[in-house]
Amino acid sequence: MPKLLGISTLLSVLFTTLFTALYHFFRASAYLSLAITFGTFCYHLLMRILVGAAVCCAMRGHTSCHKKWYRPRPFEKKLYARLEVKKWKAYLPTYQPESFSLQRHSPAEIAQATCQAEVTHEIIVALSFLPLLMAVPFGDFWVFFLTSLATAGFDLLFVIIQRYNRPRILALIERQEKNP
Repeated sequence: MPKLLGISTLLSVLFTTLFTALYHFFRASAYLSLAITFGTFCYHLLMRILVGAAVCCAMRGHTSCHKKWYRPRPFEKKLYARLEVKKWKAYLPTYQPESFSLQRHSPAEIAQATCQAEVTHEIIVALSFLPLLMAVPFGDFWVFFLTSLATAGFDLLFVIIQRYNRPRILALIERQEKNP
């Protein structure tokens, strides 16, 4: 997954540059539309890489899964049941699946990884709306709004998965501590 994200980001940078140059040379609106499209795509990909790296450096696996922020809210269990998270969570891609592997990591380390992944995706959700500022110079507010909403919604799915999985991992840790 990291390789795919890196290649996609590089290609989006190249296509953004290409269509921006073509627009400046030919002044065809189709080139401007393509430059904006690839530029927005590039932003979302690059932002994910940078946020993930920043959160990884800032947290370095040192947070308490028992902090208030990470604790399940009273409504969450019912919400996740209604959303049928258990049925669809396995179909979403995982950036670094080895971070959540019980063969490679202890349940406590995996719980830490869920906290880090949750924070990463929460920041990405917020930053997904930054391209709305580009609606000012370029217009087409609804295009920027809908793409921002779609990408924020996509990352919200990953927040949900982390919050769904963490109580189960913490319950596993408790069982292991009671029955060594």
